[in-house]
Amino acid sequence: MNEHVEGSVSFEVSDFVATVTLNRPTKLNAMTPMMAAQVVEYMKRCNEDDAIRAVVLTGAGPKSFCAGSDIGTLDDYTTPWNFRNRPDYCDAVRGLLKPSIAAINGYAFGGGLETSLSCDIRIASANAQFAAPEIKLGWIGGGGMAAFLANSIGASNAALMLMTGDPIDAERALQWGLISEVVESAEQVLPRAQDVARTIAQRAPIAAETAKSNLHAAFNMPLENAIQYERDLQTICFATDDAREGRAAFKEKRQPVFSRK
Repeated sequence: MNEHVEGSVSFEVSDFVATVTLNRPTKLNAMTPMMAAQVVEYMKRCNEDDAIRAVVLTGAGPKSFCAGSDIGTLDDYTTPWNFRNRPDYCDAVRGLLKPSIAAINGYAFGGGLETSLSCDIRIASANAQFAAPEIKLGWIGGGGMAAFLANSIGASNAALMLMTGDPIDAERALQWGLISEVVESAEQVLPRAQDVARTIAQRAPIAAETAKSNLHAAFNMPLENAIQYERDLQTICFATDDAREGRAAFKEKRQPVFSRK
């Protein structure tokens, strides 16, 4: 765990849930290279630590989840190739093996939107706004923006966001399927996301991670291949100690105690 220092990323674990907070509220939690490196390191830690079963990502303060990469730091890359090969925080979040939830308080712009889209579940406050504004500055997103938007809100809505760069509010994001839920205030969104994460953390961990892999396959494989892959994953889960514990607990009318084995 690190301290809650402005311009850093904080990391806390409780009840099998890791909470990762972008802590630069005075700059709308815009991501610096140092913060990106911290996110990459924390995502690696989440994957390696069996005491972590779900991950919540959020931003400090009520105004912003993440406004994307700090534009002022982009000219620090000496060549476009160095920019291309920078440690990417969206890649790190997408590489999580554990279920992930974005608690979106305020702006989710650019890389912030991509970060939220890299999570499995998105819960937002009523003041949340979502945008792919890179086109206004002369480039496009590079963390999976088009692919994620097309998969989540459809081609026409994705084109509207990508080609105008204009934001949409939480109500429209919910209507389009970009997010799962809206809570009334920014102060409520993190507790709600942590509640969902704790619920997931109570489930069989291998099964939860396998469900995540299964969803990825559903988006990336032809239908028949995805169904066969799901059946193979089911067989693997069925052979685990946790599955045996689940069946025993059902017969004995008690709560299962899962061990990730």
